[in-house]
Amino acid sequence: MAVHWLDKLVGELEEKLKSRDKDVLVFNGGLSVSGLQHIGRLRGEVLIPEAVRRELEKRGFRVRQLLTIYTQDPWKGKKEQLQAFRDPEEAKQYTGWPLIRVPDPEGCHDNWVEHYWSDFGPYLKEFTDGRIEFVTTTDLYRGKLKEFTLRLVIPRKEEVRRVINKYRGRKPYPPEWIPVEPICERCGRIDSTEALELLDGGERVRYRCSHCGHEGVTRIEDSKLNWRLEWVGVWWSLGVDFEPYGKDHATPGGSRDSCNDLAVNVFGFEPPEGLPYEWVAVRIGGREADMTSSGFVGVTPREWLDVAHPQVLRFLYFLHPPMKKVVVDMTEIPSYYSQYYRAERIYFGLEEAEGEEGEILRRTYELSHPAAPPREPPSQPPYGHVAIIVQVVPREKLPEEALRRLKRAGHLKDDEYSIRWATELVWKALNWVERYAPERLKFTIPQEVPEEAAKEIRDPERLEAAAKALEPLEEWDEETVRDALVKFGAGMSGRERREFYRDFYLAFVGRPYGPRAAPLLAVLGKDFSVARLREAAEKARLMKERADT
Repeated sequence: MAVHWLDKLVGELEEKLKSRDKDVLVFNGGLSVSGLQHIGRLRGEVLIPEAVRRELEKRGFRVRQLLTIYTQDPWKGKKEQLQAFRDPEEAKQYTGWPLIRVPDPEGCHDNWVEHYWSDFGPYLKEFTDGRIEFVTTTDLYRGKLKEFTLRLVIPRKEEVRRVINKYRGRKPYPPEWIPVEPICERCGRIDSTEALELLDGGERVRYRCSHCGHEGVTRIEDSKLNWRLEWVGVWWSLGVDFEPYGKDHATPGGSRDSCNDLAVNVFGFEPPEGLPYEWVAVRIGGREADMTSSGFVGVTPREWLDVAHPQVLRFLYFLHPPMKKVVVDMTEIPSYYSQYYRAERIYFGLEEAEGEEGEILRRTYELSHPAAPPREPPSQPPYGHVAIIVQVVPREKLPEEALRRLKRAGHLKDDEYSIRWATELVWKALNWVERYAPERLKFTIPQEVPEEAAKEIRDPERLEAAAKALEPLEEWDEETVRDALVKFGAGMSGRERREFYRDFYLAFVGRPYGPRAAPLLAVLGKDFSVARLREAAEKARLMKERADT
């Protein structure tokens, strides 16, 4: 019997975490709001720990899940970050500022962090069971991280320096190095200051800023720790027991190893169990790129929910082991739904799948639900079919007319889950058509066959023949129409079939290409479809007669 990668992970973690002998375990993820908060950040920081938490809770563990938001990181002033402002040149003054102090470039929130968090944080409840608590490093520096700095870091700063220098190669920190980075009171930067002296037992720090030359004294809570120490400090402050991390931290002798070394050999506590994961990429215009926050490459959770259900993204993530790259292509949303629907049919025993594949797909479908899966097999309205309906039905008649057509086509049952899913899908498909659908799938149905299109029709008699082949059909659904079209084209050569469908699309959408023929006709209805084929044939003959005379 195949075992899903998540269940293997849970089995491995169960014994390790049991040995920690804690009443409540703490799971954590971490992210820096340096710009666009994309769906790639859901994979390792949110959904994997959430799924592990839920499985362990079934086994009797009590788990608290946190998401730490690194708000004190310096703003890099990258080209993409600067371009978020109306005046990029003026925005250069914020370079090096803590993220939380950078203004909102659009002026609708209090700061940069709140602005870009607004497309991420409020939507996590759609992708999860809603039991994730948010923590900011800004708040931690006023509490537990300040305590960590004063009680553990400063008294051991020479030990800290020796361990960190093992991983720094050519740029070791000198003796008496103070591992805190104050915010300059004059220029606001946190990336250009050097701590010179600790005062009042470490409560205050004297510093020099290499950017503006200012020397001053500030409170220790208005500083941040060296990034390695900060990561360890978050573990200590929150009591973290499990935390996935990106593959960039996973290299031997890299940042994760250095932080483990600090935790064990300097501060004397057990670091959290970890799990490396691969980044998520996005394909745009045929080009693939890793999603990046500060580079503003990716899709936000809000943008995903505009066009697709959260279950479908969860399905994509849990289908692949953590170190396997997932590439999201928003033009392929209908295909993702087809994969999800297949797993749903297998889960409910409506479709067979051989061997390990069936087991993996069943388990992945189960994991794809923020709550529990539906109890009974729900309807599966095909995304592509809905995308056609929303281009045929006037917007003011949505979603009611779309639901009526889905029921008529046999794609929608009357249970509450199916109706809710289909209603949401109507609006999502409409957004997808407007934002991401390939041009060949976008169309309008002219009230009559345009003369310019009729002139291009090469074989009107074949259109007339298609009308005669379709007219006797008693059932008019996608499958029946598809079978009839296949039978109609069975005697044609490949070139003849291509020419027929070229004429077909000229008749219906006024150009030689369009969406799949069977679902289009199923949506348009029998009477309209047969009449339009005949109208196109007649008009094409008239155009040809005019041209000949």
